[in-house]
Amino acid sequence: MSSVKQVATNSEVDERLSALLTNGGAIRAIASAVEGTIGPKGLDTMLVDKFGNVIVTNDGVTILEEMDVNHPAARMLINIAKAQEEEIGDGTTTATIMAGALVSEGINQSVKGVPVTRIIEGVKLGIKGAEAEIKKRVIKVAGVDSPLLRQIALVAGRENEDIAQLVIQAARLVGEEKLGEPGFKLAEAVKSVEGAESQVFLGILLNKERMNREMPKELKGAKVLIIDDALEPEKLEEEALTTESGFNKYLELQAQFANNIHKIVDLGVNLVLVDRGVDDLAEEILVDRGIMVVQRVANSELQKAAEHTGARIIKRTTLRKSPEELKNYLGYAEKVLEDEQLEQIRLLGGKGKPLATILVGAATEEVVEERERIAKDAASSVQAAFKGGVVAGGGSTELAISRELEKLRRTTKGMAAYGVDCLIEALKRPLAQIVTNAGFNALEAIGDVEAAQAEGGKDSLGIDCDTGQVVDMLELGVLDPALVKLHALRAAGEVAEAILRINTIIKKRDEKSFRPEQPVEGMDF
Repeated sequence: MSSVKQVATNSEVDERLSALLTNGGAIRAIASAVEGTIGPKGLDTMLVDKFGNVIVTNDGVTILEEMDVNHPAARMLINIAKAQEEEIGDGTTTATIMAGALVSEGINQSVKGVPVTRIIEGVKLGIKGAEAEIKKRVIKVAGVDSPLLRQIALVAGRENEDIAQLVIQAARLVGEEKLGEPGFKLAEAVKSVEGAESQVFLGILLNKERMNREMPKELKGAKVLIIDDALEPEKLEEEALTTESGFNKYLELQAQFANNIHKIVDLGVNLVLVDRGVDDLAEEILVDRGIMVVQRVANSELQKAAEHTGARIIKRTTLRKSPEELKNYLGYAEKVLEDEQLEQIRLLGGKGKPLATILVGAATEEVVEERERIAKDAASSVQAAFKGGVVAGGGSTELAISRELEKLRRTTKGMAAYGVDCLIEALKRPLAQIVTNAGFNALEAIGDVEAAQAEGGKDSLGIDCDTGQVVDMLELGVLDPALVKLHALRAAGEVAEAILRINTIIKKRDEKSFRPEQPVEGMDF
């Protein structure tokens, strides 16, 4: 009888944990896909699609985005990583590794009999304490000329001196006010072109050419008109053209359109940027008057052009306004030029807000794409550091905080203490993985650093990945933006809580194949 009872109990345990174990396996698989890339000795990953196209990258979010993943729990982790990238622009690999460790430790505790609700309670408590500890260690950045920013650019830029220099130049060009704006992202200034010379300039880049080769390819002192619409006459329904009044309306619209084009000419406009197509009549007139027109420009690029030149974006109906009114919608650029080889147009020296472009070049498409990703990481990290300060990198800060959480663990009542344990172990993972990728023993390294931090009272001590020796990360110049650490910690906590809460997995019915039975007479539905 006792053996039957034992079998039944084990069956219940297996059923209770099946969802958790399945999801945990998916999370660990995703974490293992990116953990080999972290740190200065991290290696690249090759992604290949069914057509044989290849991406070789060290960038965590790119690997996660391009992976062929169907498991719902894995998708949850990838979505959290994307949110981290969108919010802060870096730290996705750290967030993923920590999330994987949190879920694994949570499952281990659950298997031992700790209720999931208590584990989550402890994790939340630990994250709150860890956030407070990170904030205590923040070193503020004193302006865009701070040497700390250069170190951040160098670390995030994977030791590429040229990329780090480009990013710092761009930060100085846009200025501190622009860097601090909530909606501005320095990473969006990064453009990559195969065969181009890497450089930074004050202005924007349009990935378009002028619409007609007869138009000028270079302008100085350009008045800029931006139309978020087609530069074409307003259209009538075909049925309306079959009536006399409809045809007269058509002629009226054509005349009105020609008049609007002449207004553009009379205003002295040199450059017209259009969201959609341009009518043949408009093209002919504008070519004759030496006006450059760029059509089918992406809305995001129109917005940047307007911001940089000081122009106000209009619809084609706005052209009905008087010339005096239309003057208020024009922008200005000191210089506009087309690079025929790269098939791009530059707007330089706008009278609006300062916008810089970081142009990254390389010999091949694969290399230039990876350099663009590196530059975007560096730009995001520099802006995050400027806004929120820096902390010691290389996993040293996380390890120091794990030691502080040991104190919190001792004062935590009940089984929530086991949730704190989960976070303590997860905080050790970044340093452990960085050391492993460098070819050293992670267990030994963590023991050495913990002892050195405790003995010397310096939380910035970590491992030199070249020598394997304990060194001060601050003195070595290994820094991370504090905001990246904070967001990675929260992201890891969010995904771990979401996964650990899932008790059952149920396959949804296929809505398309579902056919409800005929309703029974007299029954309400």
